[in-house]
Amino acid sequence: MATSAFALPFRLSSSKTFEPMEKNQEFDVIIIGGSYAGLSAAMTLGRSLRAVLIIDSGKPCNRQTPHSHNFITQDGEKPEEIARKAKEQVLGYKTVTFLQDLATNATKQENDFAVETKSGNNIKAKKLIFATGVWDIMPKIEGFSETWGITSIHCPYCHGYEFRSKKTGILVNNESAFDFAKLVLNWTNDLIIFTNGTSKFDVLPIQELGLSVIEKPIEKIEHHDGKISRLIFKDQTSFQLDALYHRPDFKQHCELPEKLGCHLTESGHIEVNDFQQTSIDGIYAVGDATTPFRAVSVATASGTKAGAILNHELISESK
Repeated sequence: MATSAFALPFRLSSSKTFEPMEKNQEFDVIIIGGSYAGLSAAMTLGRSLRAVLIIDSGKPCNRQTPHSHNFITQDGEKPEEIARKAKEQVLGYKTVTFLQDLATNATKQENDFAVETKSGNNIKAKKLIFATGVWDIMPKIEGFSETWGITSIHCPYCHGYEFRSKKTGILVNNESAFDFAKLVLNWTNDLIIFTNGTSKFDVLPIQELGLSVIEKPIEKIEHHDGKISRLIFKDQTSFQLDALYHRPDFKQHCELPEKLGCHLTESGHIEVNDFQQTSIDGIYAVGDATTPFRAVSVATASGTKAGAILNHELISESK
C-alpha cells in the first residue's frame, strides 16, 4: 500500500481507530456516507481486499422512520437496526475502517484525492465514493418535520400497505398532482388533495377521479409522537387524517461532489452512469444522492455495483 505525507498521521489499529504513526497509510477508497449504500459499497470493496475508510456523521435521513418495508429479509425491521447490523458485519472485515466525522472538503490531487474532516483529519485515497444522500426541504408547516417518515410519508411502495384504506391526504401543488393521486388510489380510495394555498394546476382531472381538492392554507399538523390526528387550517377549521403523502423539494446533503466538478441532473441528483460513475474520473456516487427512487434495497444495490466496478478499475490501473 502506498504511503504519503499529510496533516494528521495515523495507522489502522485492531480496534478500527486512528493512532499516530510516523508515516500515513493511503486508502484505496474513501466512502463519504455510511448508511446503506455506503456500507454496501464498503463490504464489496473490503471483500475485494481493498483498504477502505468510511466517513459518516451519523445522521441518516430516515432516522425517524419506525419501520423499513419492501426489502426482502428485512421487511418491518427498524432502519436503525438494519444499519447497525450492516455496520457490524462490514467492520468484521479488517480491510474496512469507520470514522465518525464530517467530511468538510475534498480535493483532486495528481494521483489521488485528499479529504479533510471537521475534527481535523486530512486523509488520502485513490478513489472516492459519495453516499451522502439528499436533504429534504420540509414545508413550513408546524408539526410536519415531527411526523416526517412516520405518518407524513413520501412513497406508497415503502408505506402504502400500512395505510391501506386509511383516511389519507396528498400535500401537493404542482402538475404531478394527478399522477400522484392515481398512484396512491391503488392503496386507498379515502383520499383528498391539499394544496396549502391556491392551486397551481388544473384541478378538473383530479375531480374527475372523484377526489376533492382543498386549497386552504395549512397552519399546523396536530399529532401525537409523530402520528397525525388532523390538519389545522389558518381559518381554524380542521380535517382528520391518518397519513399525508408529500414529495418534498431537496438539495444534495453534501456539496463536495459538485465542488469537485461532478455534474448534477436537471432534477438535482448526482449524474452517474449505469456503473455509478460520476462525470469525474475516480469518483463514484450511490444511493439517494443519485436517484429519485428512494428505497433501502435500491441504495444497497447501487453500493454493491459501485464497489465491484471500482475494484475492477483499480485492478486495471495496477496492471
